[in-house]
Amino acid sequence: MNEGTRRVQTTYLILLLLHTLAASFIWGINTLFLLDAGLSNTQAFTANAFFTAGMVIFEVPTGVVADTRGRRMSYLLGTVTLAIATLLYLLLWWRPAPFWAWAAASALLGLGFTFFSGAVDAWLVDALTFNGYTKEGGRLEDVFARGKIVEGVAMLGGSVAGGLIAQATNLGVPYLLRAAFLVLSFVTAFALMRDTGFTPHRGKQPLEEIKNVLRESIAHGLGNRPVRWVMLTAPFAGGVTIFAFYAMQPYLLELWGNERAYAIAGLAAAIVAGAQIAGGLLVPHLRRVFSRRTIVLLCGTIVSAAMLAIIGLRPSFWVVIALLSLWGLMFAAVTPVRQSYLNALIESKQRATVLSFDSLLGSSGAAVIQPVLGKAADVWGYPASYLVSAAIQTLALPFCWLAVRERTTADAMNDT
Repeated sequence: MNEGTRRVQTTYLILLLLHTLAASFIWGINTLFLLDAGLSNTQAFTANAFFTAGMVIFEVPTGVVADTRGRRMSYLLGTVTLAIATLLYLLLWWRPAPFWAWAAASALLGLGFTFFSGAVDAWLVDALTFNGYTKEGGRLEDVFARGKIVEGVAMLGGSVAGGLIAQATNLGVPYLLRAAFLVLSFVTAFALMRDTGFTPHRGKQPLEEIKNVLRESIAHGLGNRPVRWVMLTAPFAGGVTIFAFYAMQPYLLELWGNERAYAIAGLAAAIVAGAQIAGGLLVPHLRRVFSRRTIVLLCGTIVSAAMLAIIGLRPSFWVVIALLSLWGLMFAAVTPVRQSYLNALIESKQRATVLSFDSLLGSSGAAVIQPVLGKAADVWGYPASYLVSAAIQTLALPFCWLAVRERTTADAMNDT
């Protein structure tokens, strides 16, 4: 590994560490935070739906920022926006507010995250390619897997700390910590991150640029058959994954029998984080079992649906904890494979754009699915909502199978 490649990977991992640590302070308690503010399950997950709707609305415009002003600029804008939206969330909790205010704040959070989606991965791949990483035999799965491990470590520390701090103080303090660490992330990115291997195209007409980006997203995303099938799994997986994670907080407290045991909710997020670490370590060994990336995606979708169904069928605290661990392990192992497959099929010029469009599809599905699952939890209870989640997850299987049938060169697990 040459010095340039090492520097790029180190910067990437540091940024992932800080960003995930900041975000994860509230991941173990976010649903509890919304319920404590007086929202019902339906309202809480509708607020989450506005978050993902914000991602849908702003995904393409922020993709324009990444492609025309640079991936670094996109990252910096994302940290500032998230910090402001986090403090706004805290204000709404302190002073009871109407639901429309929660919806607006959630959409602003969605805007913040769209600055990251696609741009960071595109920055990494372009910089690694510029420094000769793939020519030297480096594999993208390995880098993304290291990223998953780092994210898992950060999520483990942040979610446990957030739950314990909330229990010792109140549900608002972790949100203050999140805002502070986002400021630290901004300073770090400003000092270390540079656009390498990519020259921003500075268009003079933003609206025309948005139209061009949207056209290129469709042409190089949905218009590319192997990419299309994998991208079309995103709407089903997006909403189910977010709901399954955030509904786990009140569900576990219900099974535990103490609705104010916030440390238990933090523990749930920590278990997923630990599974991410293990899943990241597992990725290099997948080549010994699977020869093709799309087979990994197909099997992962089947396992995910099965785990969600059993979580709904066996409402026991320790059984759910065990299944949550397996679900997190599967998710962490499959995600780097999916990232590598898509990156291998997309040209550098359109990489951030198409990856952002992929995220947009996932967010579109989540915006529709989360209120439905939240309503199911209100009407039938959490176990039934997980059964519905499993059914929705299976709708991705036909697209996984179509991706398997494409048999592209990028499908080989020994490819970079």
